[in-house]
Amino acid sequence: MNRVEEKQLIEQAQNGSKEAFAQLYREYVQQIHRYIYYRTRDQQLAEDLTADVFTKVIEGLPSYVDKGKPFISWIYRIAHARVVDHYRRQDRRPTATNVDDANLSITPDMDADLVKSHASAALMKGIESLTADQQQVIILRFIEGLPIEAVAEQLGKKGNAIKALQFRAVRSLASHLERSGFDTESIMAGLF
Repeated sequence: MNRVEEKQLIEQAQNGSKEAFAQLYREYVQQIHRYIYYRTRDQQLAEDLTADVFTKVIEGLPSYVDKGKPFISWIYRIAHARVVDHYRRQDRRPTATNVDDANLSITPDMDADLVKSHASAALMKGIESLTADQQQVIILRFIEGLPIEAVAEQLGKKGNAIKALQFRAVRSLASHLERSGFDTESIMAGLF
């Protein structure tokens, strides 16, 4: 959706058009859900917080003012605040899923699946060890695939600040993976 269409839909939604809001919702719900899921690692919680984010969007839409940034930037800020609020209330970070509870299927190339799963878990644990800003940059840059400029715009920072955050985050992740006994280059290349 281009910015002109987005602005028209926002204006229509602000004037009470349910269809316009539904179109905005359909456009952005997957991105927000994915962002929250990678921050919480809990599917049910991600669904609940995503619903809460869009409830906040509906409530805040009448007072929303376009400041020249994409609408999704505003929604990401709401999503980030909801995740932070959740952890403040819970006073904890996400916990790893119990391997004994996972349903494992037998496949011809089971080793590859297990290695990738173990590497993915190590990467997620590494992401958890980053600062909140570094986590946001890694998720937006590598999971959402956004360019530096878009991440900078969404986080309200300069491009050079995002590059520095990304550099430090990737370096920290690599260090974490090396300490965990992984070949850093192959994991980072395969998962990013």
